[in-house]
Amino acid sequence: MEPFAKNGQRILLVEDNEDNRIIYSTVLRHVGYDVVEAQDGVSAVALARSEHPDLILMDISIPELDGWEATKILRHDPSTKDIPIIALTAHALADDREKAAQFGFSSYLAKPVEPRLVLAEVRRWIGPTDAAASS
Repeated sequence: MEPFAKNGQRILLVEDNEDNRIIYSTVLRHVGYDVVEAQDGVSAVALARSEHPDLILMDISIPELDGWEATKILRHDPSTKDIPIIALTAHALADDREKAAQFGFSSYLAKPVEPRLVLAEVRRWIGPTDAAASS
C-alpha cells in the first residue's frame, strides 16, 4: 500500500498566500513531484500525519497555528519527526534563522524566494523525482 505518487515524492506545501501557493505547486508538479497543499497550521499538521509526505515546505506566518508551532508539533510526533521541513518565510533576520533551527526546521529560505531556488532546496533534501531522473 504505497501512498505516494507512482513517479515521485510527495511534498506538503503549507502556504496561505494563494499566488505563492500556485507558483510553488506549479513548479514542483511540473518536474514530477506530487504536491499536497495546506493553507493553515492545523491543516498542515493533519495532512502531514495522514499523507506522510517526503518533505514539507512550511510558511511561518499562517493562520490557526503558525509554522513555528506546527513544526514543533510535527517534530514531537514519532510518525512525522523525521520528515525534512523547509521554512519558507519573510522572517529573514539572523535570530529567525536560529529560531528555525531550534524549532526543528531542516532548512530555511527567506522570502521572496525564486521558485528555482525552492526546487533546488527540495532536490537537495529528497532528490529529483523518478520522472525527472528518467528523462
